Amino acid sequence: MAVKVTKAEKKVNYDKKLCKLLDTYQQILIVGADNVGSNQLQMIRKGLRGDSIVLMGKNTMMKRSIRIHAKKTGNNAILALIECLVGNVGLIFTKGDLKEVSDEVSKYKVGAPARVGLVAPIDVVVPPGNTGLDPSQTSFFQVLNIPTKINKGTVEIITPVEIIKKGEKVGSSESALLSKLLIKPFSYGLIVQSVYDNGSVFSPEVLELTDDDLLTRFAAGLTNVVGLSMILDYPTLAAIPHMFINSYKNVLSFAIATEYSFPQAEKVKEYLKNPSKFAVAAPVAAAPAAKAKAAPAKEEKKEEPEEDEDDFVGGLFD
Repeated sequence: MAVKVTKAEKKVNYDKKLCKLLDTYQQILIVGADNVGSNQLQMIRKGLRGDSIVLMGKNTMMKRSIRIHAKKTGNNAILALIECLVGNVGLIFTKGDLKEVSDEVSKYKVGAPARVGLVAPIDVVVPPGNTGLDPSQTSFFQVLNIPTKINKGTVEIITPVEIIKKGEKVGSSESALLSKLLIKPFSYGLIVQSVYDNGSVFSPEVLELTDDDLLTRFAAGLTNVVGLSMILDYPTLAAIPHMFINSYKNVLSFAIATEYSFPQAEKVKEYLKNPSKFAVAAPVAAAPAAKAKAAPAKEEKKEEPEEDEDDFVGGLFD
């Protein structure tokens, strides 16, 4: 005969299990478990079997175990989990890739009908088309102001109508109509709310970032650092090249405006005195033989191309 486990013993066993998982795993997904049934949770556990463990429990019990374990081990990093334990949540301990585990969890969503009093997680729109209902059922549509017509002895919805908005409670009329139309507008499953990784807690949106997104954000941050350094005249590794270039430009401007000179400044001064000296004649393209035979060649006056001053000055210091 199996020995019945008391509530106190269950709490002790749960505490031991949670503490062991906290010591073993450094990555945890905090998931919302609203409207998730036991069968659905069992499917999720089966799908994650191998490198992940799902642990559900009361928030007060989990918080107490985390506090005591942090005090015993000195691992205060796990205290960051306490703020995440709000509402109907669970913990997924994993050693796998967080993005892959999150994607695997999102696969196990089950459609659910719109029950009376339930808060809608999304907007619900009834699509147009034949409903298959007989004309005696038009009262449901009239209550909800849904335009209909009778077509071949059945009720047909003319235009799509939004009957429930996100965040609103489902009424009895909306629930009855969706049930008659065999529409299950909602789907429920474990939803990742927060991610814990080696003492840091961040939003699950971070898991969606690609390498290109990270490079773009890094470049934007680097630009801000350079701009701030330049304004404050505070040298940083990112701003030093720009500071050297600006200083060189100032010295060059001073040399041009005064008699002070140095080799690079001499080239610029000589160019400013006689720009045509540095102009290079562009080669003239030979005319096609067919055009030369059709018409006599006319002597054209060769014009020296204009040299762009900025291009020339830039080329002096390459």
